[in-house]
Amino acid sequence: MRSTIWKKTLICLGAVLCLESPAVGTAFAYTVKAENTDAEADASNIKSILLFSAFILSLFSCTDNQTIKFGIITDLHYADRETVGTRYYSQSIMKMEEAFSVFKKSKVDFIIELGDFKDMGVTPDKDKTLSFLKSVESVFQSAGIPAYHVLGNHDMDNISKDDFLSNTSNPGDANAKAYYSFTVKGVKCIVLDANYNEDGSHYDCGNFDWTYAMVPNEEIEWLKKELNEGNEDIIVFIHQLLSKSVPACVCVQNASEIRSLFESNSRVKVVFQGHHHEGHYEEINGVHYITIPGMIEGESPENNTYAVVELDKNGRILVDGYRKCPDRILETRK
Repeated sequence: MRSTIWKKTLICLGAVLCLESPAVGTAFAYTVKAENTDAEADASNIKSILLFSAFILSLFSCTDNQTIKFGIITDLHYADRETVGTRYYSQSIMKMEEAFSVFKKSKVDFIIELGDFKDMGVTPDKDKTLSFLKSVESVFQSAGIPAYHVLGNHDMDNISKDDFLSNTSNPGDANAKAYYSFTVKGVKCIVLDANYNEDGSHYDCGNFDWTYAMVPNEEIEWLKKELNEGNEDIIVFIHQLLSKSVPACVCVQNASEIRSLFESNSRVKVVFQGHHHEGHYEEINGVHYITIPGMIEGESPENNTYAVVELDKNGRILVDGYRKCPDRILETRK
């Protein structure tokens, strides 16, 4: 009995080896086969078990491919300037490098920053601000992992939107765009831009009141189209908040309109936000709204904040928070 069980175990191992390396697996299976006295019967058993094992292994393989994992940071406000209060501007690159070492070990599919990527000096100076942007972008792109940007209000403090987009990059079709979508492992990721004034003009070179943000009609129509296309689960990224139980000054003015679109589409699972440096979480009508704490706040390293996020095969959102970023395990609606 033990000999038979051991032999079948070896045959199943041969199936795994065959899938990973056909030459090794085939040699392994033939070695086991040669030890049998009833060659024809065992050859048939070997074939059946190999096929069944390959089928089972393929199911596990397909399931794993549907798990998406990404690294997330926000509100670096990088600038080569002195600390003001709790804002350690010059330490943001060091904090980001710590996060990237974790992201690499976690083998994330992509990295995303949720806005306010850089800041400016005490006295507005476009050339100096652009130098801050180029410095932090150079490190952001150095990880060797696809890296995406979300626009924040401070990204247009004394430079234009075009200045920001032309000195940063997103992968593929998302490059040079303020709002866009991309798909990773069967999950659609939608990036929104709420940096618009009441008259519909975009934030540009400081021409805005940071307490007023909105998603314009043209972008809303684009969003509706994105939500209606495909059948993938959807994750949304935005800088300003779409939440309800936070101060209005950090929220998108037409947030309720955007939320209603999400609530009517069960594919929308979670919204990730920045802007509100202390962080926040709430669930509204089946949609999770997670605000990641701002990386700029507090001295490094103990006050750093970042997370590895996973949407697993069971539809759960797993937030593995580091330093000041809390962990979360959230069930999603079907």
